[in-house]
Amino acid sequence: MTHLEKLQRDFINLRMGTFIHWNSATAQFHASADVIDWEIDHENRGKPRLYPFDEKCWNPKKLDCRAWARIAKAGGARFSAYTAKHHEGFCTWKTEYSSHSVKNASNTTDVVAQYLSAFREAGIVAGLYFSILDLTAGIGRKGCTEEQKAMIKGQLTELLTNYGEIPFLMFDGWGSPWGGPSYEILPFEEIDGLVKSLQPNCLSLCIGWTKDIGHSDICFYEGGAGQKLEGEFAGPGILCQKMTKTWFWRDEDRTDPPRSSDWLVGLAHDCFAKNVNFMNNLSPDPDGVIEPSLAAAFDEVGKKLVLPDEITDLPAGWMRR
Repeated sequence: MTHLEKLQRDFINLRMGTFIHWNSATAQFHASADVIDWEIDHENRGKPRLYPFDEKCWNPKKLDCRAWARIAKAGGARFSAYTAKHHEGFCTWKTEYSSHSVKNASNTTDVVAQYLSAFREAGIVAGLYFSILDLTAGIGRKGCTEEQKAMIKGQLTELLTNYGEIPFLMFDGWGSPWGGPSYEILPFEEIDGLVKSLQPNCLSLCIGWTKDIGHSDICFYEGGAGQKLEGEFAGPGILCQKMTKTWFWRDEDRTDPPRSSDWLVGLAHDCFAKNVNFMNNLSPDPDGVIEPSLAAAFDEVGKKLVLPDEITDLPAGWMRR
């Protein structure tokens, strides 16, 4: 078994995770009738950028990452990922490679540090999400210059050297159906090589890459975007899904009930049977608070969830590089 295969096996044995979407979109679009989660039409349909984000609008009043961790753990999560940087480009740590970060916000809390501390304390394997697609920096399917590559690498180096062990990075907006530079413009090997040089045990996971493990250490299905796990599959994989209508919190989440816990647990069990991990989304509001209805739904999921036995040997059909 290779080093990568051991990392893959150990990750798959975690089985259940949570995905925390909390970034500029939470503050920007929670009441928007025109934009859901991010300005997808700017990246994909040539429309002008209409909603640049003012850092001063980032001002959460009740951030408590320990509360997030308690809810995640009640929902059965054994690993987690937090959106340190989403497609809009706002960084929730004080990066030196962009002014578009919490260092210029009304609330300058380093959310990455708070999240990692709280989830590690709770015994949850905590990783990070990082979008290569960056609307503010102009990084997208149209290109990624050498200067922009240097910014990406600089920010990744910060995350991988200033915050202790990071077991995985979940990349998005990179060779994705919904946008970001292609793997020809920004090769997977170039970024993964940097990651492994800084932290050899850190998996590089690319959301939306489902063909093989050529451009991701593990196949990654974006269930919310309609990617489905179909046919025979022996692993390794991940599928993410949400109980609310959108990835980021919206005003209607105060009144609209989450999807059924039975529905979600059924999806998770189907994934586990194929050595695919499952991630259930948490979406705090602009102040950092998770809706009681979503917390209750997580609690229901945790009580119904049944995890399979750990695997020791890789099954026949396991994807190899």
